[in-house]
Amino acid sequence: MNRRQFTLQAIAAGATSLLAGAPALAQGAFAEGREYNLLKEPVPVPGGGKVEVIEFFGYWCPHCAAFEPTLEAWAHKLPSDVNFRRMPVAFSPTQESYQRLYFALEAMGPAALNAVHGKVFVAMHQNRQRLDKDAEITALAQANGVDGAKLLDAMKSFSVATKVAQARQAMQAYKIDGVPTVAVQGRFITSVGQAGTHERTVQVMDALIQRARKG
Repeated sequence: MNRRQFTLQAIAAGATSLLAGAPALAQGAFAEGREYNLLKEPVPVPGGGKVEVIEFFGYWCPHCAAFEPTLEAWAHKLPSDVNFRRMPVAFSPTQESYQRLYFALEAMGPAALNAVHGKVFVAMHQNRQRLDKDAEITALAQANGVDGAKLLDAMKSFSVATKVAQARQAMQAYKIDGVPTVAVQGRFITSVGQAGTHERTVQVMDALIQRARKG
């Protein structure tokens, strides 16, 4: 986690809440300033009646890699009125190449993104690959059925550069200072550090989605 680390206090709070059991969760026992924060200046979100959920993450972040399986399972079960998307961020110039990698996969379509996205975390955090060289990126893409040359071209494209600039603006608007962080409907912010566990984080996200539905 960049800049903001897990604290023993947050972990202890999460463990205590889990021991309280399902009844406490059913009562919506999540508090502003504890499991989530309310943005002082809400960020505009698209209309259309859907609840906007954004995960701010970085491929370079070990905590994002650890959270990914739980988040992915949660995302597969979302109802149709929730729009979930990922937003790669960078806190230094060296991390921007990983932003471009995600946006390039996204630009190539769902098949490419689904085939490679999770494998990037595995390559970097389990296999200890840096993925900062074209040859490494090409090899990973081709090993998962994606054209490596097209991926590199997409990473260098104007459209991906525009996405990187937009991600920088979103990061500033949401005041992101650590990852993984999740924003709900441009108003609520939560994270694993606040919620205490991966499972509790998605429970908080669900509660915030319910709150967003109520306006």
